[in-house]
Amino acid sequence: MKKVIVGMSGGVDSSAAALLLKNQGYDVTGVTLKLFSQEDVSGTKTCGSLSDISDARNAADKMGFEHQVVDLSDDFRRYVMKYFCDSYFSGDTPNPCIECNRHIKFGAMLDYALESDYDYIATGHYAVCEYDELSGRWLLKRPKDRSKDQTYVLYSLTQKQLSHILFPLGNMEKSEARDAAESAGLTNSHKSDSQDICFVPDGDYTGFIRKFTGIESQSGSFLDVDGNILGEHRGIINYTIGQRKGLGVSAGRPLYVVKKNTLNNTVVLGDEKDLYTDSLIAYDVNLISVPKITEPIRITAKTRYSQKEQTAVLSSLGNGEYLVQFEAPQRAVTSGQAVVFYDGDIVVGGGIIK
Repeated sequence: MKKVIVGMSGGVDSSAAALLLKNQGYDVTGVTLKLFSQEDVSGTKTCGSLSDISDARNAADKMGFEHQVVDLSDDFRRYVMKYFCDSYFSGDTPNPCIECNRHIKFGAMLDYALESDYDYIATGHYAVCEYDELSGRWLLKRPKDRSKDQTYVLYSLTQKQLSHILFPLGNMEKSEARDAAESAGLTNSHKSDSQDICFVPDGDYTGFIRKFTGIESQSGSFLDVDGNILGEHRGIINYTIGQRKGLGVSAGRPLYVVKKNTLNNTVVLGDEKDLYTDSLIAYDVNLISVPKITEPIRITAKTRYSQKEQTAVLSSLGNGEYLVQFEAPQRAVTSGQAVVFYDGDIVVGGGIIK
């Protein structure tokens, strides 16, 4: 019997994933990750909170398998929280869920599982993982329920990781997962989905950064695209590309954040048209469906989780960086965010926008 650790957040998706695997004959152990202490965050509705641990344990007890709590708070603080703060101070807008998946859920948790003689880890992500005999590679593919597609935040998965991962919900609709949990009598079957960054449940990113680092972001100048001073900003971490509200600058027309420059601590404001670009450069690229790219290939790509994929050409620049040239100009492409490449339903790979 194959042994699997299921990462259980206390929500319906991970509980439904555990239920499906148990019904398929796997030897299931539920694991809830303790990711931070309350000294690091504000609010109580956070991933790994006492209520989440209780919900996960109750679900495991109901289904009749062991539940554990694994403390990965040191790794989470280093690889996710610190990265989040450092990125904002460097002028980027990070996606902490991607780093959590890379280093914590499919990094440290997978290491823990393999060291404990488990065969797999599983989560409630909506994605499909399968082995392609023709190419000899593990593939990451979009799920049946396209409205819940989470492949964007999973692009960093390696071949080794994919070979030890199960995504039981990949071929299910969200409604089917809820129905399965409800039929099994799980009390969290109608628990609402978490929408916020888990360690910033109140949405106050700058407040979290000040508390975590003890550093105040210094004020500086707002500039127009020609370098003229328009006013004073409140610190570079308070702004992101495409932002229009809360600028405090009167210009007689809508202005948007189009660039941030950490070298001279300026924020550049421009018109809507200044937000568009037809290309980007990506670094720290992970390829999944192919081992390397030697010639330009046609793909679709998206630069935000909720964006529809856009037609583009992907080329290697030969220095670990890749050029993405879009067929149509894209709005508010933001450094620090991820760009993910697709070939139909298959994830080619992805990287960080430079």
